[in-house]
Amino acid sequence: MSDLDKKIVLVTGGSTGIGRATAHILAREGAVVIIADLQDAEGAKTVDDIRAAGGTAEYHHVDVAEYDQVTALVADVAARHGGLDGAFNNAGIEGPTAKIQAVSLDDWQRVIRVNLTGVFVCLKAEIEQMVKQSRGGSIVSTASVAGLIGLPGAASYNAAKHGVVGLTKTVALEYASRNIRVNAVCPGFIETPMLNRVTDASAKIREQLIGQVPLKRVAQPSEIGEMVCFLLSEKSSYVTGQALAVDGGWIAQ
Repeated sequence: MSDLDKKIVLVTGGSTGIGRATAHILAREGAVVIIADLQDAEGAKTVDDIRAAGGTAEYHHVDVAEYDQVTALVADVAARHGGLDGAFNNAGIEGPTAKIQAVSLDDWQRVIRVNLTGVFVCLKAEIEQMVKQSRGGSIVSTASVAGLIGLPGAASYNAAKHGVVGLTKTVALEYASRNIRVNAVCPGFIETPMLNRVTDASAKIREQLIGQVPLKRVAQPSEIGEMVCFLLSEKSSYVTGQALAVDGGWIAQ
C-alpha cells in the first residue's frame, strides 16, 4: 500500500497539463485529490476520469491569488476530510515573450499575481492548516528551470519563478521544526498546453528548444507528476527546501 493512501492532497491548476497528470498519479496511489482551478469544464473532466479509474477526486472553482477563496477551500476540505496532508501548488500562466521594454505593467502584474502571489497565498493557507493539525505535511510548488537560470524574453515569468524558488527555501526553513516539508519542482520543456501556446506559431522554435535538451525530447506531464508524488510521499522524508530540476539535463550544460 502506498503511503499516500487516504492522504488528503490539494492540487491547484489540476485541470490540465502537469496538474492533471499529477492528480491522476496521486489518485492511483490512493490519495483523496482536491483539484482547484478556474477551468471548470476541464476540471470536471479530470475528476470524472479519475473516478472512472476508481480514484477519489473533487473539483473546486478557486482563484489561487485570492486569499479568502483559498482559505475557505482549505477550511472546507479540512472540515469534511479531517485535515490536509499535502499540496501541489501548480497553478500558473505563461507571460509575454518579449524584451522588458515591450512588457506592459499589466502583463507583469498578471504573471506575478498568479505565478508568485498565488503560490504565496496557497502556502500561507496550507501551512496554517498543517500547523493547526500538528501532524506535519508536505508541500510542493511548481517553479521552472526559469527559476534557476535566466531566459531572455521572459522577464515576468523568470522573476515569478525565481521568487517561487526563494519562497520555497524560506518557508522550508521556517517550518522544518514542525515536520512540514516544502519543495519545488523546476520543469524544463513539458508537453503541455502552455508549451503548445508558446511554440504554436513556429515549428522551428519548437525544434530549437528540443535541440537544447541533452535527452533530445520534451517530457510528458506524468514525468513531472511522478517527481511531485515522490516529494509528497514519505519516500522523500529527508528532503526539504529543494528546487529540483526535471529538465532532461538542460541546465547541467
